[in-house]
Amino acid sequence: MSLTIRPETPSDYPVITEVNDLAFGQPAEGKLVEDLRKNPKFVTELSLVAEANGEIVGHILFFPIVIRSEEGKEKETISLAPLAVRPEFQKKGIGGKLIRGGLKVCRQLGYDSVIVFGHPEYYPKFGFKQAGTWGIKDTFGAPAEAFMALELKEGVLEGASGVVELPEEFKVPEEHNY
Repeated sequence: MSLTIRPETPSDYPVITEVNDLAFGQPAEGKLVEDLRKNPKFVTELSLVAEANGEIVGHILFFPIVIRSEEGKEKETISLAPLAVRPEFQKKGIGGKLIRGGLKVCRQLGYDSVIVFGHPEYYPKFGFKQAGTWGIKDTFGAPAEAFMALELKEGVLEGASGVVELPEEFKVPEEHNY
């Protein structure tokens, strides 16, 4: 299977929604991507698709957010969410290729850290550690092992303790599983 990772284009939007909805078994993730595109902080280069033989089989989105300290100091970072692969293409390494490709683009655009709410068995393979390691907290009450961070430049999260502030579009539904 020939796989290409590339930035999304407007003609990809309906398929990206479909991929996210199928991967998560619910319309919330596809809607999240649609809503985030309308946010002024959306960065087109950080919404990537995996294309296999001309068909979009996966999608990943990175979105700028901040960590706010108790003193009100802001540390810019980026969130990884969502990551979706069509069910029939899962467990073939496509998600990993999307993550590695996306992290490369994040570095190229000058981002130095990434936050993810995700499966604690999966993301550590890419270097993610529990965000609490740096004193970073979430406002959703996610299990500590599912709330992770990655330094793209060594040491950048030292002293970045605080609360991750996500845009309204990220409100996690009650039924979300980590």
